[in-house]
Amino acid sequence: MIAASSAHAPFLAGLLLGASLIVAIGAQNAFVLRQGLLQIHRFPVALFCALSDAVLIAAGVGGLGIAVGQHPRLLALIACIGALVLMWYGAQAFRRAMHPKVLTADTHSASASVWKVLAACAGFTWLNPHVYLDTVLLIGSLASAWPSPWPRTLFAVGAATSSFIWFFSLAYGARLLAPLFRKPMAWRVLDVLIALVMWTIAIKLLLSFIVH
Repeated sequence: MIAASSAHAPFLAGLLLGASLIVAIGAQNAFVLRQGLLQIHRFPVALFCALSDAVLIAAGVGGLGIAVGQHPRLLALIACIGALVLMWYGAQAFRRAMHPKVLTADTHSASASVWKVLAACAGFTWLNPHVYLDTVLLIGSLASAWPSPWPRTLFAVGAATSSFIWFFSLAYGARLLAPLFRKPMAWRVLDVLIALVMWTIAIKLLLSFIVH
């Protein structure tokens, strides 16, 4: 029993660490929440986000975190591009807030193709330096606490599992809020909050990687 508990320790540590990092208000989570409320392309969006985290976590645990940490200019470049993407999407959200729509079956159905949605999702995921800091650098460095390959693998699997649980719960659990979002005012509030989140993160990125 003690040996079994010891064997599960890296997995549980990774699971809890991943959960603590991912359960926060951010551009990616706000985007997944909105798609969940619209009930449009929920599965591909949740799968894309979870698989992206899994790839980055695997890369970090595999040693990429050390390599990326030695190239701060690369992170600064990603920060600039990511900030522009976030500012643009924040402006789009603010524009939607000025003309809110109710939650109906045909909302955004004509314009929101799966590729357009995944392209936006890719921007929030791969152009956000904080994603690299959390998954590649932080999780990658903490994985070194287990020097053996198998415990490190379990640690990475645990962290990736938390991403799968969170994104699918967010995408499909959002429907519980659907009755509230049948009112235009609810969409207006949500889109204003999304815009503020996007702009705040963009400003923080620029301050963190340019000013300092």
